Amino acid sequence: NEYRRMLPKTEIAPPAIGEMSDLAVPGPAGPMRLRQYAPAHAERGGAAILFIHGGGCVIGDIESHDVFCRTLCHDTAATVFSLDYRLAPEHEFPAAVEDSVAAVEWLSFEARGLGLDQDRIAIAGDSAGGGLAAVALHETKGRLAAPVRAQVLIYPALDLRGRLPSRKDLADHFLLPQDMIQWFFGHYFGRAWPIADPRAMPSLYEDYTGLPPALIVTAGHDPLRDEGAEYAQTLAAAEVPVDYECCEGTIHGFMNMGRVLRKAHGHTRWRLATWLRQRLHGR
Repeated sequence: NEYRRMLPKTEIAPPAIGEMSDLAVPGPAGPMRLRQYAPAHAERGGAAILFIHGGGCVIGDIESHDVFCRTLCHDTAATVFSLDYRLAPEHEFPAAVEDSVAAVEWLSFEARGLGLDQDRIAIAGDSAGGGLAAVALHETKGRLAAPVRAQVLIYPALDLRGRLPSRKDLADHFLLPQDMIQWFFGHYFGRAWPIADPRAMPSLYEDYTGLPPALIVTAGHDPLRDEGAEYAQTLAAAEVPVDYECCEGTIHGFMNMGRVLRKAHGHTRWRLATWLRQRLHGR
């Protein structure tokens, strides 16, 4: 699609990693595809990251975020698993949520069999994938083989109500104007938007205690900026360790634009890697 054709013009050259392979794992509607990225010097009992891609639950896939996942694998020395969840409009809400939950559970319980450490797993996602990651952590809390070690939410989509200032003040801003947000929501949620369902809006959950430490990154010129900031405050109020950073002067999706937004991409790439290494490797 057009989104995927655009990415080679904006992304960095992918760094070298060890091995890549596609896996078929059990899902709520049949087998799901996970792409596994192993670091060049993979260690027995190493750390793992489950990545959930963005695209409004309508576009995007494993291929669109391949460079991002290779970079994450290279920079963190962790094995990265990228989820190919079901997309709308063919599969409306809560299909993407159900697949994300199933992937978190699968990785937690299968980690040891894959030669990985079930105690050193992180969940990450960008945009809609950040929202799915947040929801999956709520839905699986207390149900996993071991608690998730860390969560990384990159300009996450967390609140479909559009009530916060950035959604109004930046309604016409590139890359994600209000009419495009509505287009994504219309395809994913259908005609009856689930405005009372926390699986659609993790800001509606009642209990945030016990969630893993979080790194939340937003963009200064992103309509979704304020919902990421608000979620950071909500986690902190529940005594969840939170690091929050707003990358001023940049836009939604900038982590797929390293070739043209070098400063923002380079700084955030270093920030993600350093933060995840500290939590997954203790350094």
